[in-house]
Amino acid sequence: MAKLDAGNTFKRLRNRYRLVVMNDDTYEEVVTFKLSRLSVYVGLSTIFVLLVGLTVALIVFTPLKYYIPGYDDLKLGREYRQMKFKVDSLERQVNYQSEYIEQVKKVLTGNTAVALDTTKLVLPKTETSND
Repeated sequence: MAKLDAGNTFKRLRNRYRLVVMNDDTYEEVVTFKLSRLSVYVGLSTIFVLLVGLTVALIVFTPLKYYIPGYDDLKLGREYRQMKFKVDSLERQVNYQSEYIEQVKKVLTGNTAVALDTTKLVLPKTETSND
């Protein structure tokens, strides 16, 4: 295999080409561009870098960054955890209160199923004195 010469490669990058846009019906030249491979590479690279830069700027400097999974401000994360603890404790308290209110309603309406204590008590006989 023949080795590629650096000078030869650079010459191929600098060769000039003509890009012509023609009207298909009249064969009239609409636009003509003189390009080289190097200018096409540079142009496409520039467009790529600009698009990446604009995308990064859009994400960093706008509220879109909050939609990225894993992006979390430390202060917001701490506040979320504290709010979660408060909500859990409030939910538990509401459950306790609703259970208490239900029991009070049952007592007030007489719907309690009171289990009567029916065990027989063995009482010692009291001695009566006939004196």
